[in-house]
Amino acid sequence: MTRWFLRMAKWAHRPPSEARVKLVLAIIAIVLIIYGIEWLGLWPDWAKTGKMRP
Repeated sequence: MTRWFLRMAKWAHRPPSEARVKLVLAIIAIVLIIYGIEWLGLWPDWAKTGKMRP
């Protein structure tokens, strides 16, 4: 828990660059788009994996 407070303090004193924030937001957007496509059932069959055997 202390580690998180130290990390938050570091970010408060030296926030990440605008480019880093844009990169993280772009990655999150890509993940959400892929999840949405899969949730709607539009993901192509060739990109799906088969069921795993126990």
